[in-house]
Amino acid sequence: MYTLYGIKNCSTVKKALAHLDAQGIAYTFVDYKKQPPTLDDLERWRAGFGELPVNKAGTTYRTLKADYEAADAAQQAALLVANPSAIKRPILEGPKVLLKGFNPGEWAL
Repeated sequence: MYTLYGIKNCSTVKKALAHLDAQGIAYTFVDYKKQPPTLDDLERWRAGFGELPVNKAGTTYRTLKADYEAADAAQQAALLVANPSAIKRPILEGPKVLLKGFNPGEWAL
């Protein structure tokens, strides 16, 4: 079973959801707005990606950029928990799978 994390109204998340549905892949969707990721989620993703999954192209990150860049690792994670719109989306977790962003070629599960 897969878990897809994101924001329901995000166009990239909508594409990822449609892709999973079209492939008949079972998943659980976790909306950052309704259930923000925990510090444990962010640390697991940091370990898997080698860095925190920050959406540096988003407006939320741009407003936090100075604070984020001045923060240590724990403070950066806390900023993302408090501001989940600054987290890259979507994130797909599953058996031996951890993906961020949506690229149909990479999502051939």
